[in-house]
Amino acid sequence: MPHTPQRDYYEVLGVERTASNAQIAESYRKLAIRFHPDKNPGNAEAADRFKEAARAFEVLSDQTLRARYDRYGHAGLQGGPVHDFNDIGDIFEAFGDMFGGGLFGGGRRSNRPRKGRDVFASVSMTLVEAARGATKSVEFTRHEACAACDGSGAKKGTTPVPCDYCAGQGQVIQQAGVFRLQTTCPACQGAGRVIREKCRECGGEGLTEEQVERRVTIPAGVDNDVRVRLAGEGEPGANGGPPGDCYCMIEIEEHPFLKRDGRDLHCEVPITFSQAALGVTAEVPTLDGPKPLEIKRGTQAGEVIRVRGLGMPEVRGRGIGDLHVHVHVEVPKTLSARAEQLLRELATEEHKAVSPKRSGFLSRLAEYFQPAEGGEP
Repeated sequence: MPHTPQRDYYEVLGVERTASNAQIAESYRKLAIRFHPDKNPGNAEAADRFKEAARAFEVLSDQTLRARYDRYGHAGLQGGPVHDFNDIGDIFEAFGDMFGGGLFGGGRRSNRPRKGRDVFASVSMTLVEAARGATKSVEFTRHEACAACDGSGAKKGTTPVPCDYCAGQGQVIQQAGVFRLQTTCPACQGAGRVIREKCRECGGEGLTEEQVERRVTIPAGVDNDVRVRLAGEGEPGANGGPPGDCYCMIEIEEHPFLKRDGRDLHCEVPITFSQAALGVTAEVPTLDGPKPLEIKRGTQAGEVIRVRGLGMPEVRGRGIGDLHVHVHVEVPKTLSARAEQLLRELATEEHKAVSPKRSGFLSRLAEYFQPAEGGEP
């Protein structure tokens, strides 16, 4: 089956790229109600739209994920930064609270283990480092279990206790006539437990923000769109779930002479008119420093000389690209008296011995503008 490209998340929610968080939330709320499975039983298309809207909302409602998406698009989210939401129950679990916990019976929280959020770090590299591979230090911020309370959120010597309001269930049932509405407990926010005395270090969150430094090995051939994963270095999981990962986003610095195009490299080499006419061995920039390159006599301005094997390696080890040398013939703006005399002599010589190509051009030009017999040109 042909692959269906992912739609832009702003398009999915029907909002502008400058939309506020409130506008994004309101748009998602309307879409979730419109495509909710309980309103569209058996409608696979509506279910897909329901899941698609949830994915878009998870990214655009999170400041970090939204910034990453704005910069890298869907490629910046591959590998785990967002949930797949293939199970509709996961959507209720993640976003049920924004509907007051009672959207068509949704909003029920589960105590099952959940993987922690992924975090991101930027790695700056030179083009040479990207070609050779390198080990770099990266710094990023993540949450870790509070050392003062061992992650419980409760003051040392105390523990969280079951919520009296919901009897530890995390939900309460409200009844009006024949209608029963299950909502998230307002006292414990669905946790089923409350902390009587909060830890002073983390304010009852059980987590503290920490600055982390790690070493990451970058393979040879990486480009700006490549991410390197540090497994298990993300945010801690919930209810005993595994931690998320850290994704290192590669940012390659601009080289003063070499421009990259996939596996190939391009550079421009200036030569004089006489060098172009007579030929020259010129120094050209490469990843290994300047190297001599023979430029044949009669080389024209704008010609490209291809040097095989002097480009970038393919990140999966499938070969090496080429170096494309663009020849730029410089025309002097000022001339010495001797140089001008020589060029005038050369011009006279060229007029006497016109090259075949130029001779053909002049003949066609004269023929085109020659007046027709008895009429205007």
